[in-house]
Amino acid sequence: MFQGGSLWAGLLSGGMSQLQDTKSLQQGQLGRQEFTARTVENVTGAVGVMAGVEYGAVLGSALLPGVGTVVGATLGGFLGDRVGRIVGGQAGSMINRSQLVNKVAEPIKEAVQ
Repeated sequence: MFQGGSLWAGLLSGGMSQLQDTKSLQQGQLGRQEFTARTVENVTGAVGVMAGVEYGAVLGSALLPGVGTVVGATLGGFLGDRVGRIVGGQAGSMINRSQLVNKVAEPIKEAVQ
């Protein structure tokens, strides 16, 4: 399913976003909880880009081969990224509020310090 251009588009999109967020965390511009939420958002956004490019290209090819493939892949990638980031933002917020996750993360935080 995910191969070629869609795989690379997703990896580059998510990777660049994660790199920027990691730099912001190291510089103290982001807190740990915000970094966690953004990491989940970056992963789901990358998967959204991959799926959007794949399925957008298929739909575009069905409607107008050639130009439709390019337009469909581009629009699908943007839409997939947006939907993926919205879903990831919600999931990241839920993870940060989860008592179970906080109980598991507390000993790790103490060990790191």
